[in-house]
Amino acid sequence: MSDELSNFAQRYAKAWCSQNPESVAAVFAENGSISINNGPPAIGRAAIAKEAQAFMTTFPDMVVTFDKLEPRGDRTAFHWTLTGTNNGPGGTGNKVRISGYELWKIGNDGLIAESKGHFDATDYEKQLRAE
Repeated sequence: MSDELSNFAQRYAKAWCSQNPESVAAVFAENGSISINNGPPAIGRAAIAKEAQAFMTTFPDMVVTFDKLEPRGDRTAFHWTLTGTNNGPGGTGNKVRISGYELWKIGNDGLIAESKGHFDATDYEKQLRAE
């Protein structure tokens, strides 16, 4: 993996920690998209910022760490770990630690054209409920 892509991944993780959803959206192409666990894609920066805001609201102390990059054909897998306390509105107060990855397609502009995120939703829900 290039240093440039590694630096980009570091900036992306930092954006998720910023509590500023627009900083997450800014690393996506203008008409870029993100989908999470095969859900419907959020297309465009405003929709991406809304997705980021949902996580930031749920976990006001959220930290996303960049674990590694993995080439997968014409895409790159960005592996991450999220830790945070579910202290948002209606939150459980439980701590969560989940790992997953996003499969990125990087556009010619050097921004994310498409991201398909994956994490273990069952484990996530168990942690939220502290089972």
